Amino acid sequence: MSLDTIITSGLGRYTRPTTALVLMGGGARTAYQVGVLKALGAMLNLRPEQPKTFPFQVLVGTSAGAINSAYLASMCSQGLGAFDSLANFWGDLRSKDVYRLNVSPWIRFSRYAAAWSLSRQARAHGAFLDNMPLVDTLHRGISQNAIEQALASHTLNALAVTGSSYSTGVHWTFCQVAKGAPYEGWERPGRRAELSPITIEHLMASSAIPFLFPATPLWVNGRREFFGDGSMRQMSPLSPAMHLGARRIMVVGVGQPERNGIAFGAAAGGQTTGSAAPAAVGTTLGSILGHTMASVFHDTLQADVEQTRRVTNTVMQMRRDSAAAMPYNPIDVLAIAPSRSLDDLAQEHTKALPLATRHALTGLGILNGGGGVLASYLLFEPSFVQTLVAMGESDAYARKSEFIGFFAA
Repeated sequence: MSLDTIITSGLGRYTRPTTALVLMGGGARTAYQVGVLKALGAMLNLRPEQPKTFPFQVLVGTSAGAINSAYLASMCSQGLGAFDSLANFWGDLRSKDVYRLNVSPWIRFSRYAAAWSLSRQARAHGAFLDNMPLVDTLHRGISQNAIEQALASHTLNALAVTGSSYSTGVHWTFCQVAKGAPYEGWERPGRRAELSPITIEHLMASSAIPFLFPATPLWVNGRREFFGDGSMRQMSPLSPAMHLGARRIMVVGVGQPERNGIAFGAAAGGQTTGSAAPAAVGTTLGSILGHTMASVFHDTLQADVEQTRRVTNTVMQMRRDSAAAMPYNPIDVLAIAPSRSLDDLAQEHTKALPLATRHALTGLGILNGGGGVLASYLLFEPSFVQTLVAMGESDAYARKSEFIGFFAA
C-alpha cells in the first residue's frame, strides 16, 4: 500500500466512526472466516453492554471472501444473527453447488480418461472446471434488494469487491454505496475503483480462480473486459476499506502460518512468531501449482497490515500536539489467519472431492506431492468445511480479549 493511500484516506472526510471487515480470498478455505465470525458474534452477544447490531459498516471482499462479504451485506439487518446465517449457508454448501466437471458418466471411473477430459475442457474454455452451478447458488443465497435496503437504512455504509482484469491488467474495486453517500472512486498505478451496484456477475468475476474457473466479462469504462480472481495483482488489500472511511479494520486471511511468517498478532503492532518451516517437498506438478496458488492468494496481506500498523504506531509515538496538528486518524487493525496449515489439512480430506474431479486431478498428478494445496480451494464438502469452521472458532476464542477490546474501543 502506498503511503499516500494511508494518509489521504485518513484525512477525516467521514464523521461517523467506521469499522470495516476485510475478507481475503481462497475458495473453500474461506470457510475458516465463517468460524471466526461465528465466534465473534457469540462473544459480542454475551456482552450486555455491547449492542446486538451488525458491528461492521464497511464490507470488503476478494474472491470467495467477496461472496462472504456480499452474503453478510444481504443479512446484516439481522444484526449479530447474520454470522449464524452465513454459517448455515456454508453448512448447506457442496462442491456440486459451486462447480462441475463436464465429463461423460463412463469417464468418471477412469482417472486417465477424466484427466484427458479435464485438459480438453481447459483448452476449450480456458479453465478446468465449469462454475455455472455457483451462479444459481448465489442467486438463491444473496438478495441484491436486501443489500440496497441495508445501504439505504445506513445499517451498512459500503460493500466493495475486487477483481483483476485479464484484458488490461488493472486491479479493480467495485463499491456499492447508498445514494448520495460521500464516496467516490479512486485511481492508483495499476489499481482503480468505481461506484457500482454489486451484481452476481461481479461476485463470479472476483471468485474466478485462475486455471480452475473461466473468466467473467464485466463492463468497465464503457467497454467489455474479462476478469479473473481479485486476489491476482492485489497489492493493497486494506486500501479499499481505508478509502471507504474505515478507522478500524478487522481482516481475516486464510494464508499459511509458515508461508507468511506471522500469526497476525495484536491489533496495534503485536509481535508473534510463525511456525517452523515445513519439510522440503519434491518439485511435482502439485507442489508447483500449490506454490503458484499461494502466491496469488496470500503474499500481500502481511506487508499491508505491517505498513498500516507502522504508520499508526509512528503517529501514536509523536508528541500529542504534533500528532493533533496532522490531518490523519490512526487506523487500528486486527488481523487473524489460520493457526494450522490448511494445505496439510486438505490433504487429509482429498477423498471427499467429487469422484470425477478427484480422478481427473489424480490422473494429471496434481494431487501428488503438495496436492493438498489445490484441493483446499475445491473442497466445498462438509468434512473439510466444518473442520475449518471449528478451527476459525478456536483461533478466535484463543484471542477473545483482543476481539472484545477491539470492538469496545
